[in-house]
Amino acid sequence: MIYELREYTATPGSADALNARFADHTLALFARHGLEVAGFWHAADDPGHLVYLLRFPDERARESAWAAFQADPDWKRGKAESEADGPIVAEMTSRILTPAPYWPDAH
Repeated sequence: MIYELREYTATPGSADALNARFADHTLALFARHGLEVAGFWHAADDPGHLVYLLRFPDERARESAWAAFQADPDWKRGKAESEADGPIVAEMTSRILTPAPYWPDAH
């Protein structure tokens, strides 16, 4: 099992739009394409900083799921609609995580 930690910083004034895009469009598309969400969080002091964790059986599954998601016309449409007034994401980072050897998922 591998995990992908993704962090988004909304552009000023766009936190609600970013959260709405996930709630109204992205989560259903994640399910459609095998992007299994382990959780979503906000920074306690910054609602414009969104963090979520995905889990995948392996790197191949992760790459395949993201490729299918990115190619989905519903994603392209939802992204374009959410950005009709300009970008809503100022910064995004992604980090692949693997279990430490002493953690149960490592076996």
